Parts: sequence; structure tokens; C-alpha cells
Amino acid sequence: MFQKKKRDNTYKWPLKRKILAGGCILYIVSFSCFLFLFYGPFTSFHEFWITSAMTTMSHQYLATWIYSDDYIQKVLSNNTIEEVNEISDPNQIKFRKYSATIYRNQYEKELLTRDPDDLYKVINITGSGYQGFLIAIYDPSRIHIATTAYLGERGESILTVSERENAVIAMNAGGFFDPEWNSNGALPHGTVISRGKIVSDFRDAEFGGGFIGFTNEDKFILGNMSKEEAIAMGYRDAIEFGPYLIVNGKRSFIRGNGGWGVAPRSAIGQRQDGIVLFLVINGRSASSLGADMIDLCDIMERYGAFNAANLDGGSSSELVINHQIVNSPVAGGANGLRDMSTFWVVV
Repeated sequence: MFQKKKRDNTYKWPLKRKILAGGCILYIVSFSCFLFLFYGPFTSFHEFWITSAMTTMSHQYLATWIYSDDYIQKVLSNNTIEEVNEISDPNQIKFRKYSATIYRNQYEKELLTRDPDDLYKVINITGSGYQGFLIAIYDPSRIHIATTAYLGERGESILTVSERENAVIAMNAGGFFDPEWNSNGALPHGTVISRGKIVSDFRDAEFGGGFIGFTNEDKFILGNMSKEEAIAMGYRDAIEFGPYLIVNGKRSFIRGNGGWGVAPRSAIGQRQDGIVLFLVINGRSASSLGADMIDLCDIMERYGAFNAANLDGGSSSELVINHQIVNSPVAGGANGLRDMSTFWVVV
């Protein structure tokens, strides 16, 4: 006899309903994660998010859409940088040549192990969440400020400037007037001195700091002063920007992350022996989120900077060696580059 087959009463969902249900579950989980991260107990994440967004200029909405103005200001007030209120002492910079094979630490060994004829050395920099490049430049007399050829009209690509200046190395320098975050890089902030002459004089960026540059004696001097005082000081190549990271061997006091968040960064400094340090940190990628002000201070201090300053960062952080882009710019234009107004060049 045949056995009667049991009837299957299990309800089978149509494919469209399964997709809809899966989408709802994903939405609920994602929204819960969003609430937990942005409004949960992890204030360090709030600080990271707010300070990073508020210093990008073009992406501040990433913070203002989520948090109230009062909360944003509270976070920013807990993340500040207090600069050393001094002018660099040029007498503390004493150029010297090395013949020793005993080094104070591994970082000094990295800098000083080189062929006598080397103009520069590239050192790969890695840390917690960031990757970049430190360039040691052994002859500071070769470093100058270059500008766009169209000051007041438009900026230029770092590659264009590098080729025109026949530069071995080029790095971005100061900030520029950027209304509605859609500027063409025509107007650099502050006073710009190139080869002993004032070539531009526009309003300050008000990011702290002051003059950043080299004197006629090739000494890197930081000082908050007037343009007349800067010329009297003997600046041959300088910009105005900040904040200062290290002055006369004393690092700035940084509360929280300094208020600048985590982003691509550029910085410049000089050791007491005269060696100059160019630093560019990649950012906004899975392999390198970027650096904050503490990271910049740590790196510069590690490699012996006696004076050091932050430069324009974010999408402006760019490094060129022998007319080739070395870092990973994030501007999104051709080759990821943006037109800018001022550049440090080694010629």
C-alpha cells in the first residue's frame, strides 16, 4: 500500500519579500551602528569626527549636520594647540659636517647615513593610522619659495612649478584665500617673501603661527612679527602660516588632538645642525587615514627638529621629487592635484 504523503504547510517567502526584509534588517543595524558611534559613549570618536570635518573647510557639513553648534564648539574648545610664544634663536643653528659613526638613536642614524654628495634622502614614515615621507635636505641654501606665475589671477599645479623652477624637490607651502572652498589658488594668505623680496601681501589665514622661512644665513626661523620686522630679520624666503609645532626645541602644548583632526598633512622643520626636514603624510584612505598635530610634533621631534611648523594640509598636501608625484594627493583633479599659490622648492 502507498503511504500518504504529509502536506508541507511551511510558507515560502517570495524573493521580493526576502529582499525587502533583508534591506530593512540592514537598515536597522546600520542606523543603530550610526547612533552608537555618533551619539554613544565614545567621545574620542566624536572628537576625531568633528575636528577632522571642521578643518577640511569644504566638508564641515559632515559635523554640522550631525551635531549641534554648542556641542561642536565644546569639542573644539577641548582640542586646541598652545604655541611656544618665542621667536627662533638663529644662534642655536650651527651647521656641521658629520664623520662620526655613533648615533644618538636610530632616527639620527637614518638621517646621517648617506653619501657625502647626497643633496637629500627620502625616509618612509609609518605610524598608527598614517603613512608618509620625510625628506632630509642637507643644503638649506638650495631651498626657496616659489609661487604661481599668475599671483592674484590663478594658482598652478605643483608639477608645473617644479618643472619651471627645475626643482629636485617641491612641496606645498602656505594656505590661500578659498571663498566657498572653490578657489583657484590665486591669493596666498599672509606675506610671501621670495629671494629677499615681498611678492605678495594678503590677509593672514589666522591659523596661528606667523612667519615660516629661511634667512640669508640659511637658518630656519619661526616668528610672529610684522613684514617690516621679517625683512629686518633677514628672511630671504618665507610664508605666513601655522601653527608652530616646535620653537627653540620646545614643542607646543597640545590639548586633545590639537583641534585639527586627522587628515593629510605637510610640515617643515630644521635641526640644530642645519639639516632641513620636509614632511608629507598621506590621508583619507584605508592605508593611511592621516595625522594630527601630535603626530606631526612626534615625528619632527623624533628626527631632531629644533624648529618646526605645520603647513597647509588636506587636499593641498603634495610632494614631488624629480618632477614626479611621490605621495597620494586627495584633491580629486588631474593626478589628484589642486592649483595652489606657494611652494617650497629645492633647486
